[in-house]
Amino acid sequence: MVQKVYDVKGMTCDHCVQAVSSELHGLPGVENVQVDLPSGKVTVTSEQPPDAAAVAAAVDEAGYQLAGGEGQ
Repeated sequence: MVQKVYDVKGMTCDHCVQAVSSELHGLPGVENVQVDLPSGKVTVTSEQPPDAAAVAAAVDEAGYQLAGGEGQ
């Protein structure tokens, strides 16, 4: 398993968390999504490193935006 951490801008409530989590769970190979609302950090656990463009598109589809690059 691989974990990647992303910074997501614009999340302010539990609905935001659910929207981002739902979209990211729809990506191929994603096993788990954890969102830390106060920091805006989203940890994606997947079988292989997720495609960066697909992650950005999923976050955008949820109505939010990746901030800068990714962590780990």
